[in-house]
Amino acid sequence: MQTLEVDLGDRSYPIHIGPGLLGKQDLLTPHIHGNQVMIVSNETVAPLYLDRVKAACAGYQCDVVILPDGEVFKTLESVNLIFDGLLEARHNRTTTLIALGGGVVGDITGFAAASYQRGVNFIQIPTTLLSQVDSSVGGKTGVNHALGKNMIGAFHQPQCVIADTETLNTLPLRELRAGFAEVIKYGLICDAPFFDWLEHNYESVLGCDTEALVYTLERSCQNKALVVAQDERESGIRAILNLGHTFGHAIETAQGYGNWLHGEAVAAGMVMAADLSARLGWISAADSQRSRALIEASGLPVLPPEDMSSERFMELMAVDKKVLDGALRLVLMKAIGDAIITSDFDVQALAETFAAGDSLCA
Repeated sequence: MQTLEVDLGDRSYPIHIGPGLLGKQDLLTPHIHGNQVMIVSNETVAPLYLDRVKAACAGYQCDVVILPDGEVFKTLESVNLIFDGLLEARHNRTTTLIALGGGVVGDITGFAAASYQRGVNFIQIPTTLLSQVDSSVGGKTGVNHALGKNMIGAFHQPQCVIADTETLNTLPLRELRAGFAEVIKYGLICDAPFFDWLEHNYESVLGCDTEALVYTLERSCQNKALVVAQDERESGIRAILNLGHTFGHAIETAQGYGNWLHGEAVAAGMVMAADLSARLGWISAADSQRSRALIEASGLPVLPPEDMSSERFMELMAVDKKVLDGALRLVLMKAIGDAIITSDFDVQALAETFAAGDSLCA
């Protein structure tokens, strides 16, 4: 087991990474401060892992809420199901919520924890690659709205994160690849040596080799923890973690939540960001092609949906959370391993990226 720390002063917390961690009571109990626990999972994950987590909660009042599975259910209605369960079982403000599942479960549970009785503790037990390397760390919680992804939410840090790499053995390959998009992101934004390593080891990661997975999670979480420690509420540098996301969120919203997985949309978005960076002369054509090559080799989309026009992209990107005082801000690249947040870009170059189609990054 590897343990990292997210350094947020008196709200710091550990990230435990390794195989066989799911039922370890000694990892859970130091972070449960009352005598009540509510486990939130979904219809897919609960049959696989719920019993082990419940066993680790022996000695506590332990209740369960099972949500439907899928991005389409990342809504206020699902949050209300958790509130119903908490109130019906008379959970008080010392209760601890445990999110057992992927990023959707983690985001919904975290938002419910941030809101219930004005804030209660929660623990993240992520079971997908995407949630283990990204969404479970950093305290972003929330739900989608029909007009925009993740537009309703709160910053609320977990008490700890327990990432059991064995849960990835049951993950469909499509979901694994989608999570790998967020792994590639860390190499592109702030860790060029990691990007180099991924180019040579992506098959081992996607093949669920334990050693490769533990290293991938550790390196990814280290990168995210360092950024979050500098800027917890995304007032500055933390926005670099959104490379490809402004384009990707537009794709998800336009296509209908769940039709493109989050990581798939981000992958196409990162290719678009690399293409735009190259058109602006900020990165070389070779680095742009390198970015695309790893994404494509990983089995991820490198082109946006054919039916998305430039106008539709701009309409949806205009309501992105990174828009500030009417100005669209994008995360772009100065080099592999060096990302910037900027609204100072040539709009014509952006239009060319939208229109590029098959020539993106070529």
